[in-house]
Amino acid sequence: MAETVGFTPTEEMTLIRSTARQFLGDRLSIGVVREQMMSGEGFDRSLWKEMAELGWTGLMIPEEHGGAGYGLAELSVILDEMGRNLTPGPFLASAVLATMAVMEIGSDEQRAELLPALASGDRLASLALYEGPRDWGLDGIATTARPSGGGWVIEGVKRHVLDGHMADTLLVLARVGDDLGLFAVDSDAVEVEQVPVLDLTRRQATVRLNGVHVPAERALGERPVGQGLRRVLAMGSAALAVEQVGGAQRCLELSIEYAKTRYQFGRPIGSFQAVKHRCAEMLVRVEQARSTTQHAVRVTDDPEELAIASPLAASVASEAYVWVAGETIQVHGGIGFTWEHDAHLYLKRAKTSSLLLGDPRFQRDLLGRALGL
Repeated sequence: MAETVGFTPTEEMTLIRSTARQFLGDRLSIGVVREQMMSGEGFDRSLWKEMAELGWTGLMIPEEHGGAGYGLAELSVILDEMGRNLTPGPFLASAVLATMAVMEIGSDEQRAELLPALASGDRLASLALYEGPRDWGLDGIATTARPSGGGWVIEGVKRHVLDGHMADTLLVLARVGDDLGLFAVDSDAVEVEQVPVLDLTRRQATVRLNGVHVPAERALGERPVGQGLRRVLAMGSAALAVEQVGGAQRCLELSIEYAKTRYQFGRPIGSFQAVKHRCAEMLVRVEQARSTTQHAVRVTDDPEELAIASPLAASVASEAYVWVAGETIQVHGGIGFTWEHDAHLYLKRAKTSSLLLGDPRFQRDLLGRALGL
């Protein structure tokens, strides 16, 4: 595995970024993103196959299970570029969150069974955790799993399941007595319904488990899984924050490009002090978010440091992205509010992303607890 020192990218990270920027630039223009987001599934499976062939879907998976054996720091380079391009599809759900959960919580046998297909991109997976609006904690889980016939019967409803409509396997969090368990459930055993979303580039689903029987060997790891899952969510929040910074960076670039080329009163609007101040503040917020996220993805081996760095990065990046995306529309003026312009797509991604794994207020609460406040 490659080492990372400070904020200096390694040779591998530089190569990964170059490949990712060229590939996404060639294959995923904003016009293609618009086409995919209006399709039934919301992404192109042929493009997913190409990503898998590049090794992206298995970048964090150990080599013995068909992956590349890198860490979150290397994966973050791809996520940054994906954020810039508003990449549709289940990468965050499957290649990041679900893969991390299997690696962190699954037994040796379960990792050997599930990870190779995730690494190759042949199997898509998603975490099915949350049950109510704006409820990101694990204490209020109402879905239950009870022993039955040498296995488990699961009852409950999961909401806001990322790309749940296309997942082959759902990793369902359920209460087992006073503990929590995580169960690998085949999607054809449950009722999955796509739900309306603000950001069409990232779909969500409601999953209903009506007495679903799960074999005993599909209960991941050993209960309770709360500690391992919290670590997964901390790493996932850091990964999402990186993607948010990529999107905010692209918004900044769009704003600067427009400010240089849009003329009013015979001069570019970027020469006006009000616009200069907007762009300068956007730069400050993007760089602040970038610093916190770069730190977070590099401390995943230190649980205590990760517990502080992850919610800090998540809250800073979420607020920065939403603010910068909103300012991008302001810089563009009337055209920025139109469907034809791309600015609204970034604002919708920013708004939705800020709620996926806990809004800034929730993340700051986690940060306060980690600091003993």
